[in-house]
Amino acid sequence: MACLSDDTWFALSQMRTLTLQENPENFGPNNSAMAEYRLEKVFPVYAVGVSEPDPNLIVSVANTASTVGDPIWDAVKLEAKLEAEKEPILSSFLYASILTHDCLERALSFVLSNRLQNPTLLATQLMDIFSDVIMHDRCIQCSIRLDLQACKDRDPSCLSYCSALLYLKGYHSLQTHRVAHALWKQGRKVLALALQSRVSEVFGVDIHPAAQIGEGILLDHATGVVIGETAVIGNRVSLMQGVTLGGTGKETGDRHPKIGQGALIGASATILGNIKIGEGAMVGAGSLVMKDVPPHSMVTGIPAKVIGYVDDQDPSLTMKHDASKEFFKQVAISCNEARSNGAVASERDDAAT
Repeated sequence: MACLSDDTWFALSQMRTLTLQENPENFGPNNSAMAEYRLEKVFPVYAVGVSEPDPNLIVSVANTASTVGDPIWDAVKLEAKLEAEKEPILSSFLYASILTHDCLERALSFVLSNRLQNPTLLATQLMDIFSDVIMHDRCIQCSIRLDLQACKDRDPSCLSYCSALLYLKGYHSLQTHRVAHALWKQGRKVLALALQSRVSEVFGVDIHPAAQIGEGILLDHATGVVIGETAVIGNRVSLMQGVTLGGTGKETGDRHPKIGQGALIGASATILGNIKIGEGAMVGAGSLVMKDVPPHSMVTGIPAKVIGYVDDQDPSLTMKHDASKEFFKQVAISCNEARSNGAVASERDDAAT
């Protein structure tokens, strides 16, 4: 994939900064932290790729004396052409899904609409909805690329950008949520809930349209993921299948977890209540978390307890789920202590009798 020039990186940085200044509400409650987030600090190549930009919506980069390309879209098209040559039976599918479109936004809209259509919600209707929202929202245009790169970088089974765009239901669920979230903020809540319902039916993923989700997110496998209405997920977070970010009962208001950027949430982890999972933390598979988790800590168990600290700044990027040697050492020590305490208590009981 081609690298972007310094001038292009400056243009993207300017575009990102202006987007934040114009729409700070799109970056969640922690705007100051989000303001420090820049594309070049996360992944090697990103660009906002709209083939026919609306001058009222897309920031002009003419002052940089360079042309902003879209290397991810270029890679998707090249991969699709190669796949069509290898598998002629898929050539019509690849042409309709990717090669006939002029930008990633429209290709994604086509893919999502065809995955989610049903007899009463037609693909043409969904295509119009997705295209209208995505083509008019610079934040989503950036996010769909960050999320696609996350799939390619962190999922070893992801063969290409093209395969992620066409086949990964975690990616599809997340991008549909981004559109539903935009509709929710516009007051079109019934339509947003309709999209949520279709995603739940088709992909087995339930994300409330009001949930706030950052960029560079990976929903790996994604089956059974549940994210509640007031949940907030920071940038560069990875969630495995079966993760629940839920409430603790029938309380209303702000009642769901807040996940710090760079966190890694293991398979079937359940995180309940208005609690904070610190930046760069790792929640072990199958854990039940009901209390705040310190930044860069490793928690596991039912209920979850801190068993150590993560060496990686962002464990979500390395995707290392295995516990450290220190964890197993601590488990062994705990078991020995429990046995010792049990033996002492037994001796005391014998002496008392």
